[in-house]
Amino acid sequence: MARTKMDTRAIGLDVGLSFAKWLTGAENLHYGDWTGLEVNAANFGPAQVAYTDRLFRFLPDKPCRILDIGGGAGKTARKLLALGHKVEIVIPSAFLAGRCRENAKGAVVHEMRFEDFAGEGKFDVCLFSESFQYIPLGIGLQKCLGLLAPGGRIVIADCFRGEGFREDKVLATVGGGHLIDRYRAKVAGLGFETLSEEDITAEVAPSVEIEQGLFNVVGHAITRVDQELSAKRPRAKWLIDKVIRLFMDERKRQRLDQRLNQNTRNAQVFAEHNVYLMTALEPRS
Repeated sequence: MARTKMDTRAIGLDVGLSFAKWLTGAENLHYGDWTGLEVNAANFGPAQVAYTDRLFRFLPDKPCRILDIGGGAGKTARKLLALGHKVEIVIPSAFLAGRCRENAKGAVVHEMRFEDFAGEGKFDVCLFSESFQYIPLGIGLQKCLGLLAPGGRIVIADCFRGEGFREDKVLATVGGGHLIDRYRAKVAGLGFETLSEEDITAEVAPSVEIEQGLFNVVGHAITRVDQELSAKRPRAKWLIDKVIRLFMDERKRQRLDQRLNQNTRNAQVFAEHNVYLMTALEPRS
């Protein structure tokens, strides 16, 4: 029997949602806008609210039909519905689709990949809020052309790999997304016009430090346990180390150490390697 590949991306999103709800009391998966806020865990919720407020400025100023692509737990859709918009959500995770149905009553939820979505009727807005990077570059923009109503727009809020990005063969570089140069070329090649755009890299970058702080707390706890085992239960420590090496190669162990015990995932490194954009695109007539 063929093995079914684990969907680590879906697992990561589900776990991230649980963490966000524990930290802020809200089921939001996106970065925060830290403009005017002190960077600490207590302000992560207000920063996410500020982010959503900023994102909504890229939408039309009248009620419209919106396709929320990769709608997280449905919190953004819930706010859109409250503003009078009609909303449909495309989300591949069964868990997140369930949360969307609970949190955004009134929205139509399509539990599938955007690549497989056909849709009925046209949309005034195709919205990607930190979901654009998970869809192949050509497919995401090209598919929207067939889904937009006349005068419609694509709104993207997401991270892109900047010109300064250099991939490390061992350690992971914070951030992600499509290469910004390839994105720009694809936008031009498909004939889109940029209606508005803001580079908010500096404003969202502190979000990575909040996440990293949590992992460092976990890493400290593991280190203390490891020290106690080394001093008082050396045989158990030897056995645990052997099992870890059996199931994790050197590269994975180094990446785990980076995640738990280092601070290479910080705002400065994020800004050096990434560009975070909020932008609205419109097909040229």
